[in-house]
Amino acid sequence: MDRAELADFLRRRREALQPEDVALPVGVRRRTRGLRREEVASLAVISTDYYTRLEQRRGPQPSEQTLASLARALRLTNGERDYLYRVAGHNAPVSLSASAHVAPALQRVLDRLEDTPALVLSDLEETLVQNRMATALFGDASGHTGPARSAIHRWFTDPAERLIYPEADRDRQSRARVAGLRVSYGLRGPRSRAGELVRLLQRTSPEFAELWERHGVARRFEDHKTLLHPELGALELHCQALFTEDQSQTLLVLTAPPHTESEEKLRLLGVLGLNRFAGSDQ
Repeated sequence: MDRAELADFLRRRREALQPEDVALPVGVRRRTRGLRREEVASLAVISTDYYTRLEQRRGPQPSEQTLASLARALRLTNGERDYLYRVAGHNAPVSLSASAHVAPALQRVLDRLEDTPALVLSDLEETLVQNRMATALFGDASGHTGPARSAIHRWFTDPAERLIYPEADRDRQSRARVAGLRVSYGLRGPRSRAGELVRLLQRTSPEFAELWERHGVARRFEDHKTLLHPELGALELHCQALFTEDQSQTLLVLTAPPHTESEEKLRLLGVLGLNRFAGSDQ
């Protein structure tokens, strides 16, 4: 770990960002060039004291999870992210794996979406980042670890994962998830994390094994979704997907048609989400 280089790199990347780059209000009495330390810490979900110690060359070695959060908070490119890992004493993430580093272009779009659910997924359907509305709709995905980080794995191993979809739509969802995984398998190869997930699910889920043998190949998110919320009931939503050029990440944005009951439910969902977060903070 090169403490001096890490500290200088973090400071310079922080100073290069403006509040509007990360969807923060500019304010009228901003004396600091770029972002404040506490703003970066908040974006990275770490303490301000810990981040300050990193910039002052006296912090402990950051974990890979912390580095991924810092890379996302500072909107680093892939090259900048790899450099951050190396000066912090870690190997850079493998480029062809489903990385926890969110593509900066997708992150910038997500930053500006506040009143509708939006989230960024890896090609294994791992939730890399989600906004407040997506958390209120789908739940907080940050607690999943290991293979369960993949919604594909959870779909075929945890019956509760299917409750958000109407029963009549679940078979189609199963086929779509397997077909999407085959796209990733074809791109990454059998020795990739996609290959590992395929082999695991072939052993643990007869349903998956049968669907995998059909060789369906497609990566397309349905334009229309019916989702079941435990408190609000059915929501009829439109789904738009924006892919990175290498197809490794997807930004999903869910909207309700104007002047509909689902639009009203989304507004209420925003209030419910705020109340839940306030309760958890307390």
